[in-house]
Amino acid sequence: MKIETSTYKAFIKELKSKIQTSQIKASIKVNEELLKLYWEIAQMIIVKQKESSWGDGLIGQISRDLKKEFPDMKGFSKTNLLYMKKWYLFYSQENLPQVVGEIFKIPWGHNREIITKVKSKDEALFYTQKTLQNGWSRAVLLHQIESNFYQRDGKAINNFDHKLPSPQSDLAKAVLKDPYSFDFLMLTQKHNEKELEDALMEQITNFLLELGSGFAFVGRQYKLMVGGDEFRIDLLFYHVKLKCYIVVELKTVKFKPEFAGQLNFYVSAIDGELRESNDNPTLGILICKSKNNMVVEYALNKIDNPIGVSEYQLVSKLPKEFKSSLPSIEEIEAEFEGGI
Repeated sequence: MKIETSTYKAFIKELKSKIQTSQIKASIKVNEELLKLYWEIAQMIIVKQKESSWGDGLIGQISRDLKKEFPDMKGFSKTNLLYMKKWYLFYSQENLPQVVGEIFKIPWGHNREIITKVKSKDEALFYTQKTLQNGWSRAVLLHQIESNFYQRDGKAINNFDHKLPSPQSDLAKAVLKDPYSFDFLMLTQKHNEKELEDALMEQITNFLLELGSGFAFVGRQYKLMVGGDEFRIDLLFYHVKLKCYIVVELKTVKFKPEFAGQLNFYVSAIDGELRESNDNPTLGILICKSKNNMVVEYALNKIDNPIGVSEYQLVSKLPKEFKSSLPSIEEIEAEFEGGI
């Protein structure tokens, strides 16, 4: 029997997709069942401790007996049993259907990190939901917790409520942070805008992670021709979820009202030159070294386009006595030549 190659390859591709989807669903189901088991074990231990005089000292014995009975199963160490108990107590006063719908869908390791490093249930559920939405690894989750993502999410001053229809305004506000954490950069305190931009481009993966999910990089120093005049936009992105362009301008000084006017022009220009009929209105994000919130609010009051203003932070700074720029290759070579 003769089989057309292209038809067979397409069929195999369809089968592979079906199997992979099934594997993912099975993995999620296994994770949910495991976490339900952990929840029930913790509940049983806590109930027994209340009914009797058992303390946490007996959990070591429980661990040894369970590992003996189920040698092929992991997760019954004394430490893990104590984590199960802490996890149950952390959430047990919450609405159980909501808890089941959220925390049972992320890996156990993620749950352990959240209850260890987060104090409020609202913040814990925030990180749980973000993990589900963005598929965060445990390392990414830890980075977001340590950089106080919960406190910074959607906090930038903006005019989105007045310039965008609902619910797009709420979705747009959710992509903003204040401040942005550029702790992955090594810059002096007296860095300039080019140095900041260069450093962000060298660390583009970390930069996109800090911006959040949905940002697709279009270009830096993006050339825009308006009526024969040339302009350069610091950074241009397209947001695949918001379905719009996002203009990002970087300022290494305190916010000045004229910055908002410049960004407003760039947003208008992108709308006029690049935006397609199926794109939503372009957004502008100004990231500056510092700002006076009242000055920002007044500056955005009469701005025509949707703009948000945030600060950035550099946690890891080189000592301020160093030069603002590291030496170039040419400078290093000149030093060697001078010493010969």
